[in-house]
Amino acid sequence: MDTTFTQKPAGQIADEIEYKIIGDDLQLLEVYLDPGETVISEAGAMIYMNSDVRLDTQLGTGADTSIFGKLMSAGKRMLTGESLFLATFTASGSKKTMVAFGAPYPGHIVAMDLRKYNGEIICQKDSFICAANGIDVNMTFSKKLGVGFFGGEGFILEKLTGDGLAFIHAGGSIIEKELATGETLKIDTGCIAAFTSNVQYDIQMVGSIKSAFFGGEGLFFATLTGPGKVWLQSLPFSRMARRIFAAAPQGGGKQVGEGSLLGGIASMIGGD
Repeated sequence: MDTTFTQKPAGQIADEIEYKIIGDDLQLLEVYLDPGETVISEAGAMIYMNSDVRLDTQLGTGADTSIFGKLMSAGKRMLTGESLFLATFTASGSKKTMVAFGAPYPGHIVAMDLRKYNGEIICQKDSFICAANGIDVNMTFSKKLGVGFFGGEGFILEKLTGDGLAFIHAGGSIIEKELATGETLKIDTGCIAAFTSNVQYDIQMVGSIKSAFFGGEGLFFATLTGPGKVWLQSLPFSRMARRIFAAAPQGGGKQVGEGSLLGGIASMIGGD
């Protein structure tokens, strides 16, 4: 392993970490830490780590280090079904070390340097994997009633704030769009992976009643209006989960291979 240590720029709060993304569709993220550096992650994201990495937990993140601030951050996470605590991984030895994190389902890991996006990115709930210590990871709620009542997956979002690297996961393929001022993109709410904080987010009803009920795309679209950058995912986990549930026997689906002789026999024995 390279033993060259990296120095973070003067005035930067977040640790200056290095990384490597491994794989194509089921990706793995290796983060390299200099002595004393820390990376924070959602509980359960770690895959493996070197023996000189110290694992700990913390309540809340970010600039507000007061007990009240940490309790408020943890309370938001609890209300949205997230774990109260985030995991921290710190290089406790005298040399560069490594910790690896895995994606929760097929898709791609996206590295985001928040310094390039005015220090803030809004992303889908559950998409956050890990970030350099010093990045604030907080839940945020859309302020618009339309989004609150009809936004579904897009109502509860995560806000990543700081001056370092953060990593999110997008299902399927990742598509990046740069929206011009006033340019609007209509999107299925679950297909939004992330967007910069200057993008306007709202919910809009599908054009007609006929389209809403028979179009198969749901009653509402999310609308993102520029200027700003948008990251889209082609396969949100909720869509994949619905297809898996529908295909499972208990969900009304049929067994795979029912056209074969063995499949037919198995169905008769199993009562299907």
